[in-house]
Amino acid sequence: MSNVILKNIKKTYDNNKVVINNVNLEIKDKEFIVLVGSSGCGKSTLLRMIAGLENITEGEIFIGDKKVNDVPPKDRDIAFVFQSYALYPHMTVKENIAFGLKMRKVPKAEIEKKVAQAAEILNLTEYLDRKPKQLSGGQRQRVALGRAIVRNPKVFLMDEPLSNLDAKLRVQMRSEIKKLHEKLQTTFIYVTHDQTEALTMGDRIVVLNNGNVAQIDTPDEVYNNPKNTFVAGFIGSPQMNFIDGKDLGLDENILYGIRPEKMVKPDGDIKLTVDVDISEMLGSERIAYFDIGEKRCSAVLSSDFNIGKTIALSINSGDLYKFDKNSGERIY
Repeated sequence: MSNVILKNIKKTYDNNKVVINNVNLEIKDKEFIVLVGSSGCGKSTLLRMIAGLENITEGEIFIGDKKVNDVPPKDRDIAFVFQSYALYPHMTVKENIAFGLKMRKVPKAEIEKKVAQAAEILNLTEYLDRKPKQLSGGQRQRVALGRAIVRNPKVFLMDEPLSNLDAKLRVQMRSEIKKLHEKLQTTFIYVTHDQTEALTMGDRIVVLNNGNVAQIDTPDEVYNNPKNTFVAGFIGSPQMNFIDGKDLGLDENILYGIRPEKMVKPDGDIKLTVDVDISEMLGSERIAYFDIGEKRCSAVLSSDFNIGKTIALSINSGDLYKFDKNSGERIY
């Protein structure tokens, strides 16, 4: 079994700065789980603690049925794929993939077999004799993945593996990593700051905010049923609009949220007239930006929507989310 359990995990540094605050998480066998949050939220620190690369201040970590708090990284049966590819420039692709096995003194015939299998899975067979400098960014990332695959680990840990790639290649590699997960049928824990990656890749998403778990749920639930203003504002692009109740003619003690794509309802029961100061053309869509009261808002419109200085919008009150103004927690 390659489930991973975190119990009351806490991480503080010498200056008593709390980086991870009492995180509890159970990752199922063969699950693809994504840790997502803004820079400095603690997601990479949490991953490194699972790997054994960072000490735990308090709590327990289990991989399978084994408590691993004091187990060195090499004995945790995990494979780590870093943001930087960390390839040896003087070695060929084949030698890079095989390096870890060679250090463990795996028999040569077995190394050859495992490298060939990994190369086939990752479409690297024709590049085995090349050096890293002769490869594209996506190919280098696949070599890093290959080095992890041949280990046949219980758990794959990936820390921002696509952040160095261009936008088109990121989309391609997202699908390749998902296919890899389906082929290998093992547990993947993936760290990213990119909410699009989180929504498209994860079986479940763990949204972190300042070392705390803001929400753990499926992508659909995190997007459609955020538990607080942080999750609602972080997940989704453009981000959710937040509007004071008084500016909608509603309860002024409540902060209301609405997705930008829900701002244009011809039959909506709440009518608005707004002054657009910026609009962005995005192919089939156009995004208009404006203020409602003191809140900055946006609406996703069709590309043929006639944008003037002033436009009329409407909202269905049933599309509104309610949040407590002080705590930011969702009001159901």
